[in-house]
Amino acid sequence: MEESLIFLLKCFYLMLPAYFANMAPVIVKRIDLFRVPIDFNKKIGNEPILGSHKTFRGLIFGVIFAIIAAYLQFLLYNKGFFADITFINYQNWLLLGLLMGIGALTGDAVKSFFKRRLGIKPGERFIPFDQTDFVAGALVFIMPVFDLTLKIFFVSVILSFVLHIIVNHTAFYLKIRNEKW
Repeated sequence: MEESLIFLLKCFYLMLPAYFANMAPVIVKRIDLFRVPIDFNKKIGNEPILGSHKTFRGLIFGVIFAIIAAYLQFLLYNKGFFADITFINYQNWLLLGLLMGIGALTGDAVKSFFKRRLGIKPGERFIPFDQTDFVAGALVFIMPVFDLTLKIFFVSVILSFVLHIIVNHTAFYLKIRNEKW
């Protein structure tokens, strides 16, 4: 039992840069810098490619947040408890943060692309992809560089699915978010 909990904690700790990247666009939404849509408001048919809510601001700050999280993990890497809850060596923290940030936001953008093709509006439910897109993206981007197993991949996705629902419901009831998902 304890070994399973440690494994879950390690998966959670690994995913912190992606979690911060995913939260960044919501945190910085009132900043006017780089507020340009990534798809430059272009459309396929009558639907936006991604939507006006996917901006360079979110992308840039998401990557910055992921890099900061990875740097903090690097600083804590040899500190007792933190050394026990890591799968990887954080010596390449900049690469890890960059890949996880870009990967997380790419995963989110890919999901948004498919949501628009299916006629699903921003903020509407698209379970389980709303909860797993950024995690899968981040992990796919770091797998070629960092030694991760499929077990780590799948447990991280499932854990993140559950945590995403809990965090978003909490944010909704605290009036931080407008939707539960």
